[in-house]
Amino acid sequence: MRGDTLIRALQHAPNLVAADGGADRVVGLGHRPDLVIGDMDSLSDTLRDSLSPAQLRTVTTQDTTDFDKALALIEAPFILAVGFSGARLDHTLAAMTTLIRHADRKIVLDTGHDLCCVLPPELTLSLPVGTRVSLFPMGRVACTSSGLRWPVEGLAFDPAGQIGTSNSTVGGPLHLTADAPRMLLLLPDGLMDAVLPALRSAPSWPPPVPAR
Repeated sequence: MRGDTLIRALQHAPNLVAADGGADRVVGLGHRPDLVIGDMDSLSDTLRDSLSPAQLRTVTTQDTTDFDKALALIEAPFILAVGFSGARLDHTLAAMTTLIRHADRKIVLDTGHDLCCVLPPELTLSLPVGTRVSLFPMGRVACTSSGLRWPVEGLAFDPAGQIGTSNSTVGGPLHLTADAPRMLLLLPDGLMDAVLPALRSAPSWPPPVPAR
């Protein structure tokens, strides 16, 4: 996690929640977490001792990631996630899986290079001409588009088949739809001011049905 990425997130979402040992990284960058969530297996003893019990939320289950644990305890209209990707590919893939698992939430993953979110049922963005737009399916999904150099209507997106990386805008509003909560939208990280308002006003996917 880079310092400028964290600063960018805090400008839009000032409540800072750290996942486990990520709290030490946050402090190292000159910030103080409001809350730390996780199994606490990587949180330093020094930082743990400096926090009040109210600032610690211990979740001991081992079948979910720290990202999942944090989302389970956070209620917010939108969430900016930083530090969950980049250094290790397995962490990046796990974070993308978590986004799909929580597709009903408004979450933007800031990798420091790209912004990544689940494409909602419908989304309209105003972006400069030539902006890189990538669509990566995490399951079978169909989409429509207007404002892209290569339209996506009629494509059967599938992670083992058709993907949609490195498309670009051609002018006018970019309008996208998806028929299932399985498509990731990736845009350059400098577009946070355009992405957040559009995502917050977009319709949400319904919450997942609990397994019986």
